[in-house]
Amino acid sequence: MKAGPMRITLLGTGTSHGVPTIDCTITENATCPRGVCRRALSDPRHRRTRSSALVEANGCSLLLDTSQDFYQQMLANHVRRIDAVLYTHLHADHVFGLPDIRSYSHRQGQPVDVYGSGETLESLQRTFAYAFRQPPYRGAGIPALTPHRLEWATEIGGVPVTPLPVRHSGLQGCQGYRLGDVAYIPDAHVIPDETLARMQGLELLIINCLRLHPHPAHLCLEESLGYAQAVQPRRCLFTHMTHDIDYEEDIALLPAWAAFAYDGQMVELA
Repeated sequence: MKAGPMRITLLGTGTSHGVPTIDCTITENATCPRGVCRRALSDPRHRRTRSSALVEANGCSLLLDTSQDFYQQMLANHVRRIDAVLYTHLHADHVFGLPDIRSYSHRQGQPVDVYGSGETLESLQRTFAYAFRQPPYRGAGIPALTPHRLEWATEIGGVPVTPLPVRHSGLQGCQGYRLGDVAYIPDAHVIPDETLARMQGLELLIINCLRLHPHPAHLCLEESLGYAQAVQPRRCLFTHMTHDIDYEEDIALLPAWAAFAYDGQMVELA
């Protein structure tokens, strides 16, 4: 499963609300349960845009989801090229940056490949029908995209890619991905045993950790840690976090091989 040297950039590590939330900063008499949103105004590690990641290996740039904050994330991280996008599921915070792929497909002079489950691709093609119409429109104002159904192990740009089906919010096609020895699961409530079997021998696991206490559609800290301990990666980073996670205080709850990710964090793997 090796893919050679790899760089992973955590472009965004927040949930659909982001951190700071509008509720805790703009609304009248706003208060934040743990004060994280207030500290996020001055501490960049508390500030969390919507979840997304970039994997670079073998000269190929693979983007995981186009979040609602795609535009800002591309500028902040100086992302110069996108060869393909791997979509995890159809929720708005993970796909609504899709229109701005146009900046890459136009400059690169060719369509950008987009991958996902059948459910996810069908939703994208309904929501952004203008971008997928045939024959395609070739112009700077509309992204040029080539959809590919991805529900079995394959190789993209020399990187081995394995879908990791998970259960989340009643979706049938929600999935994370294993890319070489890295696994990325930004949204899940249950990870089936057959998926855990595909996650053995990881160098790095990036997994959602919504908050400290249980939630009906997302993993909480105890559940995320339980799955991480079952997989036993060399390193684990938690993402898709609400303002309930205080990275400074809650680090005491984690083993030495795990940490809370932050926007812009880079991990290099040999």
